[in-house]
Order: sequence, then C-alpha cells, then structure tokens
Amino acid sequence: MHYQNQRVALIIPCFNEEAAIGAVIQGFREAMQGLVIYVFDNNSTDNTAKVAKEVGATVISVPLKGKGNVVRRMFADVEADIYVMVDGDATYDPNAIVPMINLLFEQRLDMVVGCRQVDLHLAGEAYRRGHQWGNRLLTQGVMHIFGGSFTDMLSGYRVFTRRYVKSFPALSAGFEIETELTVHALELRMPFGEVITRYGARPEGSVSKLSTYADGWKILKTIGRLFVSERPFAFFSGASIVLVILSFTLFFPILINYLESGLVPRFPTLVISASLAICALLSFACGLILDNVTRGRHEAKRLAYLSIPPPEFM
Repeated sequence: MHYQNQRVALIIPCFNEEAAIGAVIQGFREAMQGLVIYVFDNNSTDNTAKVAKEVGATVISVPLKGKGNVVRRMFADVEADIYVMVDGDATYDPNAIVPMINLLFEQRLDMVVGCRQVDLHLAGEAYRRGHQWGNRLLTQGVMHIFGGSFTDMLSGYRVFTRRYVKSFPALSAGFEIETELTVHALELRMPFGEVITRYGARPEGSVSKLSTYADGWKILKTIGRLFVSERPFAFFSGASIVLVILSFTLFFPILINYLESGLVPRFPTLVISASLAICALLSFACGLILDNVTRGRHEAKRLAYLSIPPPEFM
C-alpha cells in the first residue's frame, strides 16, 4: 500500500498466536486500508499460519526459533519504504498506526515507538506491574549508558524507515531484540520519537511467551554486552580504575612497612599488587584500542545508513 507516496508494510512476528492473529490482521487492515501484511511464523505448533493465510496475509516461515531471529528475517526479506512492526498477540492498538506514521513524516524521523499505556482495571491482566517496573528499570539503565530519552524501550510496536531497517545488523536471537533496536538508533544518533498507545489484554486462548526472569536476565546480559562493545573505553577504563585502587590498597601497607623498617615481609602481596597494576594498564590500553575499533564500526554502519535514500516526505 502507498501512504503519502510511500510503500508501507506491516510485519508481524508470531509464535502460537492462533487465537489472536486474525484480530490483529483485521484490526490493522481496518485502520489502514490496503496495507500489505506479512506474518512471519516462528515454528508455531497451532493454526497460526493457517488463520493468517485465511484472512489474506502473506505468511513466511522462520525455522530458527527466537524473536530476534524472526526480526532479522523480516528486515531482510520485506521490501518497503516504511515498516510497521507489531506483535501478533492483539495487545497493541491498530488505530495508532496512522499517528505513528504521521509523526515519522512530520518530524522526519527514522523510528517511532508505540509507548504502552494501560487502563488501571486491566493493569494486572494486560501489563503486570512487575513487568512495568522491570521495563522502567531496564530502560533507565540503557538511557544512563547510551543517552537518549526513551520511555518504553521494550515495546513491540514500532515504525521504521527503510534506511533504519536495512542498516540494522540484528545480532540478538530472542526478546532482547528490542534492546538492540533501541541502542542501534542511539548509537547512530538517528532521530526517533514516541507515541502513547493503548495496550490491552490478550484474547482468551492467547498465552504470553515472555519469561519474566529468564528473558529479563537475557536482556540484562544484552545490555552488558552492548555496553562492552559500544562503550569499550568507559568499560575498560572503569575496570582499570578498580584494579588501580585494589593494587594501591595492597601496596600501601607494604610501602609504609618498607619505609619504617627497610624490609618487605609480605613479598607475595607485593607481587599481587604489581600484577593488578599491570592488569590495570592492559585494561586501559584495551579500552583505547577497542574504542578506535568501535568508532570504525560506527562509521561503517553510518555509511550503510546514509547509502539508502531517506523517504520522500510529503
């Protein structure tokens, strides 16, 4: 479908969403007439693919399990100017699609995130307070490390330009993909925005695939991995400072003893102190070297981003 002279594609990652996928497709089709809809089925064991085909969506099978693997395939296979990604669980508001795309056009953005807003009477069923607290904690952690002003980093409802999609490496395998999507925009300093969108409960028969603790731990590890790979100087210089403090803490009593008596009675401790100092120097050197490597990667990704023409905003 063309909207403001742009090809718009709806891409839906799905795993066992037989009870919800039909409503998702119908809702978005009503919100934006003629929308081209792709459902990427991630080895569902129910009738997700069958239901999606019956309501007119193009269904593509992704054998490699995990949402990150599905997003990688979606971004590689679908050709469009504007991409709308939404989960297939019927929790996101289809009517937000037009305001989100309009904001992308009006402010010349590369990504717009649908920030979830839940009615109080549905909070326990639709978006548990524990999940809300965890989302805020993780979002604030990423903002503290990488900067930016996201309020719902883990939202599964997003609009992208083609230049964003085709420059995104998609390295994550599971639900931590949303973190990577956010950091990619922050690291390339892409313009992004947010739209508040209603978030509801799943329909009866639809079950969440998110494991609060297991997936939360994976997201934490992803944040740590991205911190090391995208901010190596901050990480390794911080480690260097810690090692220097430990080294000096061990060395100071030995120095005092030596100045008073001229003896070094704790020679093994002195060796450990010297080793920690050497490790601190190595850590600092690694930070400098890896910071230059990271700058090179950022330049390469930025050139890939700039090689794709921006949307012809109306």
